[in-house]
Amino acid sequence: MKTAIITAASKGMGLACAEKLAKEGYQLAILSRSSEIHDLADKLGGIAVQGSTDNEEDLRRLVDATMETYGQIDVVVNNTGHPPKGELLELTDDQWKEGFDLALMNVIRMSRLVVSYMKGGGSIVNISTFGAKEPALSFPISSVARTALSSFTKLFATKYGASNIRMNNVLPGFIDSYKADQETINQIPMLRQGTPEEVADLVAFLASDKSEYITGQDFLIDGGLVKSI
Repeated sequence: MKTAIITAASKGMGLACAEKLAKEGYQLAILSRSSEIHDLADKLGGIAVQGSTDNEEDLRRLVDATMETYGQIDVVVNNTGHPPKGELLELTDDQWKEGFDLALMNVIRMSRLVVSYMKGGGSIVNISTFGAKEPALSFPISSVARTALSSFTKLFATKYGASNIRMNNVLPGFIDSYKADQETINQIPMLRQGTPEEVADLVAFLASDKSEYITGQDFLIDGGLVKSI
């Protein structure tokens, strides 16, 4: 039986990923700032740590608890919150640093913590955003940080591919855990928002052995929103 760590797992895409992997038989270790994460862990038959993805000590506590409970780590799903938004040149240094902590350093720190435990191989899946491929002024810090994450993912895949430790990014478009206005929806070729469950299906595929020859890649799940080639 495989073990999966999932961060920011109490709602939205993180919750959908936790429920999906639980159904597929994974042993779960989940993290969230919300105290409700403990009730969710009980429901899914896993363990929980209350904490934040941008806090290295919280990530360490999660990894330590996973190893103490299960003795192995096979999959990590790095989900996180949303970086600050605002006018491009009005965002402060502190906001940029906060955003990079949230959307880039979370993955780097988690990778440092788990790689040594993935001796038989493993899969790390990062939930990113379509802005990594098509930067948007409405999400400036997220766009920049997630583009950097794509670069880090390429380097990670090069370094650890021979150890069969894979890393890939899922790039959602507008997912209906956050309602978009009709003008935004009209820009999506499929004329609807995606669902957290659709994202979770893609994450589960990338976590599984079915994708064992895939690493270092970005996977858009955006209803055709991004037009770049």
